[in-house]
Amino acid sequence: MAKKRSGGGLTATQQAAKFLGVSVLSGAVLAGIALPGFGALGLAAKGTVEGFDTIPANLKTPPLSQRTTILDSEGGKIAVVYSRDRTVVPLKDISPYMQKAIVAIEDARFYEHGAIDLKGVLRALNKNAQSGGVSEGASTLTQQYVKNVFVEEAGDDPDKVAQAIQQTLGRKIRELKYAIQVEEELGKKKILENYLNITFFGQQAYGIEAASQRYFSKHAKDLKLGEAALLAGVVQSPSRFDPVNDSEEATKRRNIVLQRMADVGDISRGEAEEAKAAPIELKVSKPKNGCITAVDGAGFFCDYVRQVFLTDPVFGKTRKDRLKVWNQGGLTIRTTLKPQAQKAAQQSIKNHVYQTDKVATAVTLVEPGTGKIVAMGQSKPYGFGKNETQINYSVNKAMGGSNYGFPVGSTFKPFLASAALEQGKPPTQVYASPFKMPYPQSIPTCNGKPWVNTDGAVLENENESEVGPYPLRKAMELSVNTYFVEMIGEIGMCPISEMATKLGVVQGDGSKLPELPSALTLGSTGISPLTMANAYATFANRGNYCTPTAIESITTADGKSLKVPQTQCSQAMSQQTADTINTLLRGVVDSGTGRQAGLQSRDNAGKTGTTDFRKNAWFVGYTPNMSGAVWVGSADQQVEMENITIGGQYHPKVFGGGVPGPIWKDAMAGALEGQPAPQFDVVHIPDPQKEKDKEKDKDKGKPGDDKPGDEDPWPGISIPPDLIGGGNNRGQGNGGGDGGNWP
Repeated sequence: MAKKRSGGGLTATQQAAKFLGVSVLSGAVLAGIALPGFGALGLAAKGTVEGFDTIPANLKTPPLSQRTTILDSEGGKIAVVYSRDRTVVPLKDISPYMQKAIVAIEDARFYEHGAIDLKGVLRALNKNAQSGGVSEGASTLTQQYVKNVFVEEAGDDPDKVAQAIQQTLGRKIRELKYAIQVEEELGKKKILENYLNITFFGQQAYGIEAASQRYFSKHAKDLKLGEAALLAGVVQSPSRFDPVNDSEEATKRRNIVLQRMADVGDISRGEAEEAKAAPIELKVSKPKNGCITAVDGAGFFCDYVRQVFLTDPVFGKTRKDRLKVWNQGGLTIRTTLKPQAQKAAQQSIKNHVYQTDKVATAVTLVEPGTGKIVAMGQSKPYGFGKNETQINYSVNKAMGGSNYGFPVGSTFKPFLASAALEQGKPPTQVYASPFKMPYPQSIPTCNGKPWVNTDGAVLENENESEVGPYPLRKAMELSVNTYFVEMIGEIGMCPISEMATKLGVVQGDGSKLPELPSALTLGSTGISPLTMANAYATFANRGNYCTPTAIESITTADGKSLKVPQTQCSQAMSQQTADTINTLLRGVVDSGTGRQAGLQSRDNAGKTGTTDFRKNAWFVGYTPNMSGAVWVGSADQQVEMENITIGGQYHPKVFGGGVPGPIWKDAMAGALEGQPAPQFDVVHIPDPQKEKDKEKDKDKGKPGDDKPGDEDPWPGISIPPDLIGGGNNRGQGNGGGDGGNWP
């Protein structure tokens, strides 16, 4: 074992012996001589070095970690993300000044020697022996490249990085052997190209292209003499010679590089002196890494894309495998985000809810029939500061969202109505719908064990004036709570639970909805805006549900296409049922609680929702070619939205139609401007009371009642006998058929 001074360092003689060992080893390698034990130099010491012949002959060069670019559906840049800010460029796209500068300062004899520069080793040996320390290294550019490969392979693991750069004879020997292989396989120009692409230049810039952009906001091919010399000088110690933080040290180092270039004949003395006299002129571009830099408020969508990549098995068997690919980068990801829709959503958010408000809003827009997410934004921006957040209010917890989602209130009622229609209930179904009533005593569930109202739970409507009887259409328009509780009492909870599953509706934590009447009637459980927008898109798509998708295509750095997740579609309900829901929900925006949200220029439908104590307000609506969900509330569910100012406007009470509705309206109007305006396939839903009045008038023989088409009194309609007075036998109507009209 080498003796040390009391201070812990090797003596000058020992340093000389160490370098002599390397030089002797180098000569032996170059001569192709088989190496003996080298025990005297410590080469055989346990844990110090492997035998030269046992070192693997092939250096496994990992692909360089590069930046990934996330694009919108039209090819516009959303954001750039990376673990290493690097863009690999060929040697032809690197300034000749840069090529000469790095060779001159790091390895002036690069084109004259092989993997090891014996003259350099002996020169370093002499200088280090004289100084009593290590004042000069002897690594060639090729050896430095090999060391950088080890560092790159270590990634962000601090222990592996430490091993890759440790100053041991064992690492030197491995470095030497691999350097020989690299010289034989790549050649000088390719080694120089690889070196300039792998090397760290400080300020989070890896490789010469990123460094050129960071310090001078230009491409590497456009670097001038002084700029190239500055960057070449940084490599030795990126922190010490950082021109951003210490221009004086950086200038000294630049001038050393310029002088060295003149000494080796790369430039003239006059050119060197002129460049030395010029001040450093930086044009720094700040690092723009990650979703926090996304344009048009698309930071949360950007993060959602990342979450999709890390969770979908199509990108790798395990999360670790997928994370490795993501961190490797070099990907171009084209997404489903439509810039027009995103800008419209974000502008509407900005106009209606301020970043500093006590409450927030989240908006998600989805394309029916494809599941494509075309917009996603919220009023609390993506970030780490005050009134910023990294929680994506639009998605489930597993994808970066809130823990449980947000209670959706009456926007759940269309799911219940869909299940009832599928079970055979007619759209003319009438219930007594009193202002206030207890929940049914017992409601069947999927597991055969009924839910029992042991606590005598009671519910009421929003307004005391809301007293039935009501048919389904009017109950949906006015969002009559007691009507839908009577409905669930008749059909049971299992059909609703099954319908929710078909529509992809789960709680914000990813779990199935609980079989409770409050959850499956009045939306008391937490659900994400993306889930709601996508479920409503099923109505627009005539009952065909498609899973949401965010990625159109992915191309690797070498131009290969990666497989991406595809939307999966299935028929969740009959077209007749979906068309009926569309007809019902058109009434909500025409004359019901959603009037403030209604679009004037195209067919649209939707539903409002408000939860207990006004902690959440919703509007979920759609046209035949776009669906959107808007939530307003506080993420911590602590703000009751009464006597509150939102977006500069005072509200005594917040309703789903009053705040979320206009947000939805403006976002949808902007997103659909200039787009086709298709119409729904609506159905005719008779008004049971009007039909009953007609029958009475006919019986009395009133003239003028017999109009063309009125001869058939819709015999399929069944009006409960105790409809007006209220009673026990409510709502025993017959189901509808397959045509465009309900009988």
